[in-house]
Amino acid sequence: MSKRRAVNPYLPSWEYIPDGEPYVFGDRVYVYGSHDKYNGQVYCLNDYVCWSSPVDDLGNWRYEGVIYQKTKDPFNSDGSMCLYAPDVTVGPDGRYYLYYVLDHVQVVSVAVCDSPAGEYEFYGYVHYPDGTRLGEREGDEPQFDPGVLTEGDQTYLYTGFCMPGDKSRSGAMVTVLDSDMLTIKQAPVIIAPSEPYSKGSGYEGHEFFEAPSIRKIGNTYYFIYSSIVMHELCYATSQYPDKDFQYRGVLVCNNDLHIDTYKPAEKPMYYGGNNHGSIVQILDKWYIFYHRHTNGTNFSRQGMAERIQIQPDGKIPQVEMTSCGLNNGPLEGRGEYPAVIACNLFYQKENIYSGGAGTNDYWIDGCFPRIMQDGKDGDEELGFIANMKDSATAGYKYFAFSNVRKVTVRVRGYGKGYLEVKIKWDGEVLGKIPVKFSNIWTEYSAEVEIPDGVHPLYFTYRGLGNTNLSSFVIE
Repeated sequence: MSKRRAVNPYLPSWEYIPDGEPYVFGDRVYVYGSHDKYNGQVYCLNDYVCWSSPVDDLGNWRYEGVIYQKTKDPFNSDGSMCLYAPDVTVGPDGRYYLYYVLDHVQVVSVAVCDSPAGEYEFYGYVHYPDGTRLGEREGDEPQFDPGVLTEGDQTYLYTGFCMPGDKSRSGAMVTVLDSDMLTIKQAPVIIAPSEPYSKGSGYEGHEFFEAPSIRKIGNTYYFIYSSIVMHELCYATSQYPDKDFQYRGVLVCNNDLHIDTYKPAEKPMYYGGNNHGSIVQILDKWYIFYHRHTNGTNFSRQGMAERIQIQPDGKIPQVEMTSCGLNNGPLEGRGEYPAVIACNLFYQKENIYSGGAGTNDYWIDGCFPRIMQDGKDGDEELGFIANMKDSATAGYKYFAFSNVRKVTVRVRGYGKGYLEVKIKWDGEVLGKIPVKFSNIWTEYSAEVEIPDGVHPLYFTYRGLGNTNLSSFVIE
């Protein structure tokens, strides 16, 4: 595909790869994840695909194609089950092993390939030495969301799914596998507690829910997971891969809760939902990959990424959602940008926020502005922000502005009013761009002076009906 700016989402707006597990193999970054369908009715309806990028050009992602079809699993020959979040590791033999769980069979399946993004073939199921599959022995907890780390001739397999209040689920598990990548060498042990078993653990309020992932930095193991809050990715660290993990904090939220640098800490700036991802070092920098929700549902999720900083004591401060993504700094404050790189999306009726503070409701209703696309799943159609009703706001962080005098927007829809231009979500209006009723994409402009320097950019719609925002130009 053609070279793109390094922005969020980092893949094209018509692609839906959540649960991202990023790895550097050779001189390329590969991202493995589940594969949502645009307008899908449930999670993970599509086959696994892979995307990769040169390590020194993180805006230039290449589609590697389908790497594993869901019908290749013997349990799923009719394709009636979905492929949930996978992970990949390089085995002692140098081959690439893909671990996954089907949505209705809670055992761990494994596929294998000779290259990072080739065609994976079914290999087998994780099992005990007597052949009993992990998850089917009496006393086993159901398997879910495998994360894997290979060291020497053994592989650590991290799994688990624990709803709050469910005493039948103890927490995140780690199982040690032998060099064949299938046979259990050490039975599962709990490394992070579920909510009913967290008292006195240090995990209270951020107990393990799902999405286990593992990385090793120096001599420290970083266990990344989705907490019972759902929309946040947390982490714990240990000097061992299978014990003594201590809770350390939140890495990222897909609605920016807890962040107080530009708004109140408990004000969500995007609608929340489940979250899943991990961290990776690319050249000399570290990043976290995660996902956001689009299309007004939980089932069309897009991959996002942010630069993180690992402090000398090993702590990683929570990062903001941004439009900059893998750009390693503010975007250029001139030129045309697609509207879908919005990292803030909200309107004034805060009770409608899904995933907001103090609620477990992660759905949004028809009043909410949302990222959508024309066409059907798989069509390479540019996305847009739909349903911009009165007070709906789309925010972009950050741009390096210099001598800006004009802003143009491209809109369509049955709205009649104007778009306020601001550099703070609740700040002074710097200009108003009038918009009118139109069923085709139409451009409107206004003279707007934006102060020089690094700032966000916000558009708030005021008026009748609703409008859709496709792109904007900074001049």
